[in-house]
Amino acid sequence: MTLLALIAYLATGALAGLLAGLFGVGGGAIIVPALIALFATLPSAGDWAPQQAVATSLATIVATGSVSAYSHHRRGAVDWDLLRWLGGGLLLGAGLGALFGAWIPPLWLQRLFAGFLLYAGLRMLLRPGVPRQRPPPGSARLLGAGVGFGALSALLGVGGGILVVPFLARHGIAMRRAVGTASACGVPIASAGTLGFVIAGWQQSGLLAHSLGFVHWPAALAIASTSMPCAHFGARLAHHLPTATLKRLFAGLLILVGLGLLRG
Repeated sequence: MTLLALIAYLATGALAGLLAGLFGVGGGAIIVPALIALFATLPSAGDWAPQQAVATSLATIVATGSVSAYSHHRRGAVDWDLLRWLGGGLLLGAGLGALFGAWIPPLWLQRLFAGFLLYAGLRMLLRPGVPRQRPPPGSARLLGAGVGFGALSALLGVGGGILVVPFLARHGIAMRRAVGTASACGVPIASAGTLGFVIAGWQQSGLLAHSLGFVHWPAALAIASTSMPCAHFGARLAHHLPTATLKRLFAGLLILVGLGLLRG
């Protein structure tokens, strides 16, 4: 690993960790494109660079998401009752998304998802007031939403948190509690995904040196070393920012990701 690559990994981890703690997202939208670009510069890079980027990102999200979830849990911001049903649906949906992903035109799905993110982000910006109180979503609704969000996460390679937060906020869950609960949602998905990529890449040739399956552990460890402390800082920051400010920042993130998906 060159010094320049190490610095790039550390910087990528710091930014991804801050976003994970602040907004409850996994950080894959930052890590995956950064790793694809970085892996392409390595002399031993082969045709598996995209798969290794996704797998390595998932491995870092396990660590980052765990720190973020624990930090939010200590502040009482993780609703474990909601997570029980929502997390189960996310796992089921991720499996279905991975199974049927090849049958759905990815560009059509990507643009549809981008439109949803833009709508959700603009709705948050244009309606900044406190939402009217609604009863929390029931178990069936949580399970169904989790299946849909998990499938989209697997198909598009994004963290479930970017979908979970707007959903919970629309159903009357306080913004900080929505972020805290979403931060815990990504850990089981990332764990299952990492294991799957390790198994799928076990016998593959042409992988980067020091890889376990598709996971490139030198990059994963370097990114995790900065993403974990930054995730803790981001979680602390989320509980000190005014709710309206946190909501506007999250809306801006949704719009930026949506525009990025529209551009491909």
